[in-house]
Amino acid sequence: MKINENFLKIQNNYLFSDIAKKVKQYSAENPDADIIRLGIGDVTKPLCPAVCDAMRKAVDEMSQESTFRGYPPEWGYDFLKSAINSNDFASRGVVLSDDEIFVSDGAKSDCGNIVDIFAEDNIVAVCDPVYPVYVDTNVMSGRSGELSGDGKWSNFCYMPCTKENNFVPEIPDKKVDLIYLCFPNNPTGMTISRDDLKKWVDYANENEAVILYDAAYEAFITDDNVPHSIFEIEGAKTCAIEFRSFSKTAGFTGTRCAYTVIPHELKRNGTELNALWARRQATKFNGVSYVTQRGAEAVYSEEGKKQVRETINYYRKNAGVIYNGLKNLGYEVFGAVNSPYIWLKTPDNLTSWEFFDRLLKGVQVVGTPGSGFGPSGEGYFRLTAFGSAEKTKEAVERIAKL
Repeated sequence: MKINENFLKIQNNYLFSDIAKKVKQYSAENPDADIIRLGIGDVTKPLCPAVCDAMRKAVDEMSQESTFRGYPPEWGYDFLKSAINSNDFASRGVVLSDDEIFVSDGAKSDCGNIVDIFAEDNIVAVCDPVYPVYVDTNVMSGRSGELSGDGKWSNFCYMPCTKENNFVPEIPDKKVDLIYLCFPNNPTGMTISRDDLKKWVDYANENEAVILYDAAYEAFITDDNVPHSIFEIEGAKTCAIEFRSFSKTAGFTGTRCAYTVIPHELKRNGTELNALWARRQATKFNGVSYVTQRGAEAVYSEEGKKQVRETINYYRKNAGVIYNGLKNLGYEVFGAVNSPYIWLKTPDNLTSWEFFDRLLKGVQVVGTPGSGFGPSGEGYFRLTAFGSAEKTKEAVERIAKL
C-alpha cells in the first residue's frame, strides 16, 4: 500500500488553522483578554427571516410522510436552479440553461474538487497572493512540482498582484492550461474591469485554457464597470467555469450551499466539461439537503432580497469604517469598496506574522498575515468586515493605540 505523497508536500496545517492555534494559545495564557476576530472571513449576522421561515416550512414537510424527501438530486433541485438562473444570470442578460448549474455544499469544496476533471500535467496559473485552496488542492493532485526557496511551486505559473499593477494579474507570457481568477479578490479586496476580464477570456480561448472564476463575493460589487459574472463577458462560455456561494451573500457559512456553472459550450478534447462534472458529482457527492435548498431559494424572494441587501450593506459599512479609519491613521490600505476585505501594508517594515503578533498581543485584534496567501503577500495584512459594527469600530480604535 502506498499513500499519496503529494500530501506530504503541503504544510501540515491550513493557514486559518494556524491562526486559530495561535489565538487559542494566547487566550489560554490571557483568559481575560477580549479578542476581536477580524481574520477568518466568517459572517456574524444571522440568517435572514425569509430564509429561516422557508427552512422551518421545509422541516415541517420533512416531518410528514406525504411530503418527506430522501436523497436530493446530485445536481440540485429544479426549484433552486431555476431561481438562481433567473435572478443571478437572466437578470443580467446572461442566458444559461438550468442544467448548466450545479448546486453544492460550498464554493470552497467545488474550487478544490474541480481539479478531479483535469489531467495531472496541466499547467496551473495562480494569482499571488492567492486563496490557499487553489494552490493546496493542486499540490495534492500532483500538479505542483517542488517547493523552491522563494515559496513558489516549480510547476505553477505565478501571477504577482502587487501595488504596481493595482493588484490585478497580468496575462502570462506563456501558455497555461488552468487559470484561477477571483474577483472581487480574496485576499486583496480588489476588482477587475470588464475590459480587463475580456482580455483574459480572449487569452483562454486562444490558448484552449480554462478559467476557474471564483465569484463568491460578487454581492459586494457596487461599481457598474465591475462584472458580477464572467459570463457577462462575450466568449466566456467557451472557456470559463464559475463558482458562486450563498455563504457571504446570505450568511450560509454554517448552513452550506453554493453552486458552480459549467456551460455546455465549454469543451476540451471534444468533451463537454459539464458532462464530466456531472459524472464526478453523481459519483462523489450526494447533494445538498432539501431544507437547505429551500432556504437558499428564499434568498431570491422579494423579502429575502431586501433582507439580504440589508446585511450586505451592514458589512459594507464595516469595511468603510476599517478602510477610512486605518487610512486616517496613516496606513496604506486597499480593497473595501467592492469587497468585505481590507488589504493593508504592514507598518515599520514588519513581516506579516510580526504584525499579526503585534496586533494580537498589543491590542487583542486578530487578522490574517498576507504571507499566508503567497510570497507576494509578505508585508501585507488582511482584515475582514464580517464582525459586528461595534467590534469593528472598537478594533480600529485599538489599532490607533499601537
